[in-house]
Amino acid sequence: MEKDLSELFDRNREWAARTEAARPGFFTSLLSNQTPHYMWIGCSDSRVPANDLVDLLPGELFVHRNVANVVVHSDLNALSVIQYAVDVLGVQHIIVVGHSKCGGVRAAMTNQRAGLVDNWLRHVQDVRDANEDFLKGLHASLQVDALVELNVLEGARNVCRTTVVTDAWQRGQTVVVHGWVYGLNNGLLEDLRITADSADEVSAVYQAAHAAVISRWQARSEAIRVGGQG
Repeated sequence: MEKDLSELFDRNREWAARTEAARPGFFTSLLSNQTPHYMWIGCSDSRVPANDLVDLLPGELFVHRNVANVVVHSDLNALSVIQYAVDVLGVQHIIVVGHSKCGGVRAAMTNQRAGLVDNWLRHVQDVRDANEDFLKGLHASLQVDALVELNVLEGARNVCRTTVVTDAWQRGQTVVVHGWVYGLNNGLLEDLRITADSADEVSAVYQAAHAAVISRWQARSEAIRVGGQG
């Protein structure tokens, strides 16, 4: 165990040396206040490194992560991070990002028990239950990734409904909320087209994005049914 931890310190020193050599003065520049334009709300999954996926340096992306990238109004942790991002840092974009083959979403979809986290994943199961007929109508191989996208839409809508974001919009502050998914199979991000920058458009934007997700996954399921690749 001590050897494994020593390796991490060795890697840290090598990384710091490489970074400073490539960008002299980089670390001293971080001593000033952070001024990120973006906030990323993503999954805790170790395969989804936020900064790396969008090729941003430390200080350029404000990050909050939890199991299955859930955003709910009772989570004071997430709400506090959003409040700090909007009110103190002045981020202009909040992006809720899910990813394909998410283990948390899979557990929620299949009622797989994992312990205390089951209570957290109840939020994802609420999304599943609200879309039960649609999900059951899909080919089994598509259900988890379809729920991943629906969960992102729900999270993005919930961000829009927080007092933090609605208050910011009321005072004319620029805050744009987005919903994306990341493909573990190809390393690419996809925009789910739920993009809102005012309270008035949240409902319409959500409905349009939700309809698009439903249509796309139903088409893939039908392609599999008739012998295509989906």
